[in-house]
Amino acid sequence: MALTRDFKETVMERARHDPVFREELLREGVECLLVGDVETGKILLRDYINATIGFEELGSLTKKSPKSLMRMFGPSGNPQARNLFEVISRIQVHEGIQLKVQAIR
Repeated sequence: MALTRDFKETVMERARHDPVFREELLREGVECLLVGDVETGKILLRDYINATIGFEELGSLTKKSPKSLMRMFGPSGNPQARNLFEVISRIQVHEGIQLKVQAIR
């Protein structure tokens, strides 16, 4: 089911003004990637990028074309692990946080 523009705008607006929401959006995106839900993970990371750093600045930081980064997180994008982890690393620095992986049985 496609999300309405109003819903996406609401998410973006909240992410711009709520640091806890931003961190959870980022954390959930990475967690989705780790459990194999790549499509949802890409959507959440794309929403985070659009609401915060933007693809232009991310492109400058990663030395990658913003359009290439947009395609990478698009519906048919298939990012290489090296590129994906570099983006996540740059996002963490930008947000001023460090994500931590925890094993749970």
